[in-house]
Formats: sequence, structure tokens, C-alpha cells
Amino acid sequence: MGITNVERESIPRKTTMLFFIIDTSGSMAGTRIGAVNSAIEQTLEKLREMNADSADAEIEVALLEFSNGARWLTPNGPTKVENYYWSDLDADGLTAMGEAFRMLEEKLHKSSGFMQRASGSYAPVLFLMSDGEPNDDYKTHLAKLQKNGWFKASTKVALAIGDEANDFVLMEFTGSKEAVVRVPDGSNAGEKLAKMVQFIAVTSSQVASNPTDSSDKTKQEQLEEALQSAVNDDDDWDIGDSSGGDDVW
Repeated sequence: MGITNVERESIPRKTTMLFFIIDTSGSMAGTRIGAVNSAIEQTLEKLREMNADSADAEIEVALLEFSNGARWLTPNGPTKVENYYWSDLDADGLTAMGEAFRMLEEKLHKSSGFMQRASGSYAPVLFLMSDGEPNDDYKTHLAKLQKNGWFKASTKVALAIGDEANDFVLMEFTGSKEAVVRVPDGSNAGEKLAKMVQFIAVTSSQVASNPTDSSDKTKQEQLEEALQSAVNDDDDWDIGDSSGGDDVW
């Protein structure tokens, strides 16, 4: 049963901020971007349901797309998930992942960024989705991002879309191969992608808002454990490896 408005006003709710960083370069055109659009729309609906049923945490989303450059789809900052409705993205251009990292780092600050209400927030969740090689100097901007306190505290996961996705680059972002999930090309790739996006977004949001478990595992370790469990339970799941091969971890 959902939480009533009266109950919501009387119970302080901490915020879980879920950042989607989405590759909309030309290699994502066609079925890939179509699957991403469908998957994110479905995922946002699921997150709205979670928000309605949660007494102690609410979900906000911030979305950043990158191709020739990068732009925030939520320029005014993280938005309550019930107030954000998806508009389909097109795919074209290069892969300015470094610019996306620069813009993300710029906003992961309390004084001048998206974390101004951070005193009432859990550490953010960062969800990177990409299918190819960066075309810019991503290493310089990633190095600065990795020094950011909110980035260090965040839960990070990446979705490698397509056979040519560079798992190693995505692993640099997440910090481990266990947090990189691959969706190879194939006849049911769109269905897999929709399933994985929803699972990862919902699971990472739940992990971020749950207390640290009795074994003192970090949020990142809890998420990676959930991903590994999904791999073991479903042949559709692949955990990425730095060689870009087809090994299932």
C-alpha cells in the first residue's frame, strides 16, 4: 500500500539521486537507441512506483546525454522522478565521453552544482550507458572526476551496449569489472537491454537507500553482489571483462 500525503509530510525522507549518463552517438542509432528510449521510459515508471511505496526515501533523477558534445536533460538539477517524463532521444555524431565526465564532475558539488540538498541525501548512483570508444580526451576529465568526493562515495555501474563496446573504458569509470554489464548485439538485444536497465536502476536505487549490511560491505560491493547474483540466475546477463571478450564472469 502506498504512503498517504499526511504520512509523507510527517516523515522526513532522504533523497536517492540517480544519474543516467547516456551515449547518443551515431553508433547508437537504430535499434539500440530505440531500446534505450523504451528501457528508460519503463524504468522511470518503475521508479515512480518505488517512490510512491517508500516511507523513508524518495528518488530523484538527473540525465546527461553525450554525442558530439554533452547536455543535461535536467539542467535545473535532479528532478523528483514523479515530475520527470521521458522524451525519446535521437542518436548521431561522435562519442564525447570526456565532455560528459567534465560536466558530471562540475555538478557533483554542493556550492555550485546539483548536490545543494546533499545533507538530506544518500550518496548518488551513477549509471553510464555506452556502446563505443570515446572520441575525446576522456582520461583527463575522468582523472578529475575520480578525485571528486561525491564520485568516490557514489555507487557506480555501467552498461556496455553492443559487441564493440569498450569494457575497459567503462571499467575505468566504475572502478571494477564486476560493475560493468554487457548487452551483446543479437535478435533479442532490445529486450535484454530493457530488462537490464530496469533491473540495474531499481537495484542500485534500493542499495543506495538501504543501510549498510551486517558484513559492513560498501554500497558498491552490495550492488556488485546483486549483479553477480543476476548473472548466476539468468543466462541473458554478462559481466564485462577488460579484454572485451565473451567470457561470463
